[in-house]
Amino acid sequence: MSTPTSAAAVLTGLDEVRGWMEDFYQQLHEHPELSHQETETAASVAQRLRSDGYQLTSGVGGTGVIGILPNGEGPTVLLRADMDALPVQEETGLAYASEATAVDGQGTTVPVMHACGHDVHVTALLGAAALMAAAKDQWSGVLVVLFQPAEEVGDGARGMVQDGLAALVGTVDVALAQHVLPMPAGIVGTRAGAVLSAADSMRVTVHGRGAHGSMPQAAIDPVVLAAMIVVRLQAVISREIAPTEPAVLTVGSIQSGTKSNVIGDHAVLQLNVRTYNPQTRTTVLDAIRRVVTAECQASDSPAPPEFELFDQFPPTTNDAATTDKVSAAFADYFEDRATQLPLQSASEDFSDIPAALKAPYTYWGLGGIDPDTYHTAEEAGRVAQDIPVNHSPYFAPVIQPTLDTGTQALVVAALAYLGISK
Repeated sequence: MSTPTSAAAVLTGLDEVRGWMEDFYQQLHEHPELSHQETETAASVAQRLRSDGYQLTSGVGGTGVIGILPNGEGPTVLLRADMDALPVQEETGLAYASEATAVDGQGTTVPVMHACGHDVHVTALLGAAALMAAAKDQWSGVLVVLFQPAEEVGDGARGMVQDGLAALVGTVDVALAQHVLPMPAGIVGTRAGAVLSAADSMRVTVHGRGAHGSMPQAAIDPVVLAAMIVVRLQAVISREIAPTEPAVLTVGSIQSGTKSNVIGDHAVLQLNVRTYNPQTRTTVLDAIRRVVTAECQASDSPAPPEFELFDQFPPTTNDAATTDKVSAAFADYFEDRATQLPLQSASEDFSDIPAALKAPYTYWGLGGIDPDTYHTAEEAGRVAQDIPVNHSPYFAPVIQPTLDTGTQALVVAALAYLGISK
C-alpha cells in the first residue's frame, strides 16, 4: 500500500497554519484547565472549528466538543484529542510556563500544568481539522473531530458516551488517536494489539484498635497490619502472574494515625494495578482482596476490610487490521521516522469511545523530546534519569517538530481511509 497522493496535497497547507498553531499551543500551555473544568479550552476549540466550517456540538459530557465535516461519499473517520491538564506545579522554566491554579473536586486550590501533553494533542488536531477543511477536493467521506474532557480521571470518554455520542456522530468506520511521549520528536510509533494497560485504583481500609503508644498490648495496630499487607502484596505479581504476562501492582499511599505516641484505629492504603488482559486483572484484584482479608484475620482485626475501586481505565488494544493500514501509511509518509511503539504501562480512556461506537481503532505514540537531548541521554545510558516523562513537572515537548509531526500523523492516518488516489 502507498499513502494516497492526497496526503501530500493536503499537507502543503501546513506552512499556512503553523504560525497560529504554535501561538495556540503556547497559549493553551500557559492556561491549562483541570479535568471537567475545560471551559475556556473548549470555547477556543469550538471557535476554531466553527471558522473552518465544521458542524459543531459543544457541552458533550460536560465540556466535550465534536466537529463534523461531511464531504461526499465515503467512510466516517473519527479523530480524538484529550483536553485536560493535571494538578502539577510546572518547573520547566519555559517563557510560556503555566502559573495557573484551580480548585479541585475536593475543594483544594492546586497548581495546574499540561504535564501530559494534551495541549499538543488539541493543537495538532485543530491543525489537522483546518488542513482537511481547506483541501476538501483531496478526500471524500465524513471527518469527525472529537475533543474529550477528563481523560486524566478516566471518566471523560464515558461521560461523552453517556451524553449521546453515538446519536451525535452516527456510524463511525474507524477511530484514531495519538499521544505525545518521551521519545525523540519527529518519531511516530505504532503497535498492534495491547498498547496501553488497563488501570484500577483501589482504596483499602483496614481496622484495628486504638491505644496509647506505650501500651501496644491494648491495641491492634493498623500500621503493623498495613505494613504486613504491603510486604505480602509484593509476591502477587512475582508469584501468581506468569513472567511473560506484564502486570504492575503499586501501593502508592498509606495513611494512619495522627501522633507519634498514639496507635490509631484504622489505616487506609491506596493501590494501583496495571494489567493488559481481563484474566490477569481479575487474578490480581482477587489476590489483593484475599491477602488483605487474610492479614486482617491474622491480626485479629475487629472489623472486615473495606474495598473501593476508583479511577478505572480500560485497556487500549489496537485492532490489527486498522494498525496495519495506518502503519503502512506512516511508513510511506514518514519513512524511517515511523517506528514500532513499545508496550506502554500507562493507561487511557480513549477506547471507551470506539467500544461504544462499535468501531475498530488504533492509537499511536508521538515523540516530543528534542532529538539531540534524547540521543545524548541515550548514549550516556541516562534516559530514565535525564528525560522527563509524562506527568513530570519538567515535561515540556519541544514545539517543533512535535506539532508538525502530530498534525501530519493525524492527516496521513485519516487519509488512509478518506484519501483519493490520483
